[in-house]
Amino acid sequence: MALLTAAARLLGTKNASCLVLAARHASASSTMYGGMRGMKGLVYETSVLDPDEGIRFRGFSIPECQKLLPKAKGGEEPLPEGLFWLLVTGHIPTEEQVSWLSKEWAKRAALPSHVVTMLDNFPTNLHPMSQLSAAVTALNSESNFARAYAQGISRTK
Repeated sequence: MALLTAAARLLGTKNASCLVLAARHASASSTMYGGMRGMKGLVYETSVLDPDEGIRFRGFSIPECQKLLPKAKGGEEPLPEGLFWLLVTGHIPTEEQVSWLSKEWAKRAALPSHVVTMLDNFPTNLHPMSQLSAAVTALNSESNFARAYAQGISRTK
């Protein structure tokens, strides 16, 4: 639950910042934060591509992430769970937090049969990122967030 607590804390801070931005720059921010004139969209700040420094995740460069994020025992690169935690919370996770998240993901790892069938039917030469993109998109049919968003859930929930 530490992930949800940290994310909720960050969201509260970001929400306050968005309200200030909306008040100061009403016409421009209403387009971005108000759904872009009837188009569904999201504003995000998790990563930035700098032409000189490369990608930064929540302000950390790739070398900084490689140094600071938890690694598997004997591993040299950060675990994906650690980068996910950083993106969601804005904080470098502890090894315990990464271990908890890994177990949480394992509990939720089952795929709906239609996604498995789709993946099994892809051509063998289809690029792995294309397969991942298609699979994640197909998972939308099971998404509680997508269902609530389509029903017009309040921005404060």
